[in-house]
Amino acid sequence: MKVYKFGGASVKNADGVRNLAHIVEGEENLFIIVSAMGKTTNALERVFSHMQNQRKQEANDEIKQIQAYHAEIIDDLWGEKTEINEVTLLFGQLRNIINDITYRHSDAELWYDTIVAFGELISTTIISKYLNHIGTRNRWIDMRTTFITSQRHKDANVDIKASKLRLRASLENTGVSVFVGQGFIGAAPDGTTTTLGREGSDYSAAVVANILDAESMSVWKDVEGVLNADPKVFKDAVKIDELSYLDTIELAYSGAQIIHPKTIKPLQNKNIPLYVRPFSDKTKPGTVIGGDAKHVSMPIMILKRDQVFLVIRSREFSFVMEEQFGEIFSMLERFRIKTHLIHNSAVDLGLCVDSSWHIDELEKALEEEGFDVEKIENVCLLTIRYYNNELYHRYIRDHKHIVRQVNPEAVRVVMRAEDFDAELRQIG
Repeated sequence: MKVYKFGGASVKNADGVRNLAHIVEGEENLFIIVSAMGKTTNALERVFSHMQNQRKQEANDEIKQIQAYHAEIIDDLWGEKTEINEVTLLFGQLRNIINDITYRHSDAELWYDTIVAFGELISTTIISKYLNHIGTRNRWIDMRTTFITSQRHKDANVDIKASKLRLRASLENTGVSVFVGQGFIGAAPDGTTTTLGREGSDYSAAVVANILDAESMSVWKDVEGVLNADPKVFKDAVKIDELSYLDTIELAYSGAQIIHPKTIKPLQNKNIPLYVRPFSDKTKPGTVIGGDAKHVSMPIMILKRDQVFLVIRSREFSFVMEEQFGEIFSMLERFRIKTHLIHNSAVDLGLCVDSSWHIDELEKALEEEGFDVEKIENVCLLTIRYYNNELYHRYIRDHKHIVRQVNPEAVRVVMRAEDFDAELRQIG
């Protein structure tokens, strides 16, 4: 069995779906994991935001646009006006949630997951139907019935042991050897839909590969393979031919958009190689990630935007001791806020965290516990692993930084987004 994962950019239009069909043509014993099409997840997040703010009309207008976008792809694929009943039913279910549910703020993560999951359910339904239409016989798998996850909405972990029997049973006696399932989603023990974190489709594919003892997993992207930097930001980005599991985990932890951070462990446990391959040409090898790969030595640039920097200080100006650390990080966990950099002095603690709708709640809770909080919004975190003098001088030295951390292997800086963008323009 092989596992192929296709991201949203790969299937953003009918040509992308046709290219997917070309890549999987002739394959047997294949499990395909697919993300939501294009920017559908972002659009569904807007639907959720409208729901949060009791804007039902705006939510329904957004759903109408999402449905029109998918209808255009369907009509293009079939070459004529076509309605897929299962897709129409899914959009009907989505509207029912918006129009009939009484929203409570305490259930925010639950309803986020329920709404956003429709992107993957719709995309995989279309792709499975199309593959059958052109002669690639396959079975559609609802991953909510096979993946049992933790009861943690927005960032669930898959219980591999509990999911193993369910997933394997769903493939038996089907008469086909190609399967199409959703990335990013599963179900908690209470039956509610969960998501595995943004970009969690990689993790979904890795769990499938682990359970099915796959010979390999391939992630198909719109780049030649893993690059040492985002080419949209850093013009001199180059491809890395191979990466070790350890290097990949380190890079993912630093925020690199190589692969979802939770992806590697299920593959490493069974020594399953991971290929990052170009969607535009299936003959190219891309980048291989595995246990036998050499340690990477070239500089790697990682930029995380949409960050917030928090400076937390005790009102008594007492030392920030271990027990206070525990209290603060317990609050971060309670409000589901991820930390990417920690910087502390004798009297304060600096945290670079993902922007979240819970930031204000965290700030209030900290203040109630006797802390003062300074919040700096719209910052970015730049990490340069295996940096050299040229890169240090170009991006780090004599630039405006909120925080700078330097060690022999990496330098990390937090800066205001507008300052970083200004520096990029100056560098040219």
